[in-house]
Amino acid sequence: MSVFYRGTMESILTYTALSHGISSPVFGGEWKANVVKSLDALVTSCVVLPCSFSHPKETLPTSRLRGMWHRSNDRDQLIYYEDQTRVLESFRGRTRLLGLLGQNNCTLEITEIKDHDNGPFCFRIELARTETDTSTADKFSFVEDCVELKMLPDPPNPEMTHLKTANEGRPFIVTCSVTHTCPTHVPTLTWSRGTAEEITEVRREIHPGNWEVQSILTLIPTAKDDHTDVTCASQFNGQKKSSNTMTLYVKRTEDYSHIIIPTVVGIGTALIFAVFCIFMVKKYK
Repeated sequence: MSVFYRGTMESILTYTALSHGISSPVFGGEWKANVVKSLDALVTSCVVLPCSFSHPKETLPTSRLRGMWHRSNDRDQLIYYEDQTRVLESFRGRTRLLGLLGQNNCTLEITEIKDHDNGPFCFRIELARTETDTSTADKFSFVEDCVELKMLPDPPNPEMTHLKTANEGRPFIVTCSVTHTCPTHVPTLTWSRGTAEEITEVRREIHPGNWEVQSILTLIPTAKDDHTDVTCASQFNGQKKSSNTMTLYVKRTEDYSHIIIPTVVGIGTALIFAVFCIFMVKKYK
């Protein structure tokens, strides 16, 4: 199987979007957060919340920064923090930061999605006084830039694109694709037919927070493939599955043998009879 990657983990960790300005009297400057306001989340699977922030301070090392995610209506209800004892029990072990705070990256991954993980969730940053003095010097919550999740109980069916009719003996391409919001655990696509050499996979980010995986099957159909089914199945992180099926219609190559052979036989017979007649005429003369 040939696999092409369009959009890697680096693009997840360097997400940028329109900024939303937030002023903070504590810092005496403007702090901004870039988040996707709304994302789909498949129950039992995972979701990645793209997030980045900027600040008027000098470059800060990750060791002086503490990041946390919390419910929008209560900053004490933490869904992510480096000290797991402070995280809500229902989120412990299911959240992690994918980026480095020192690089202004606050992207969050949530795994094993539950149907109550809808949010909204907001990011909060705290600055330690020094490398050795970890007491909080400054802090800021981006409560105007939070992420809300739309819970999906079932995965989307794969979309299949192809020409209406295939030609016998000629390459025929069928594309199967699904969208998802968890690039750290990409859905797998499988076909009911085809070898590894006939399948190509492409992964790409279609817009911030939303990704697509495509599987491209190239067939050389024969006459016996006419009116047969081709199925593409998807399996998401968390084991949920979906599928889609198309029927293959094959236009057969024109075969004139049923006309050519009788014609040749007829002409041949006529020639033999003509030669025989000529021979007989000459003989009796």
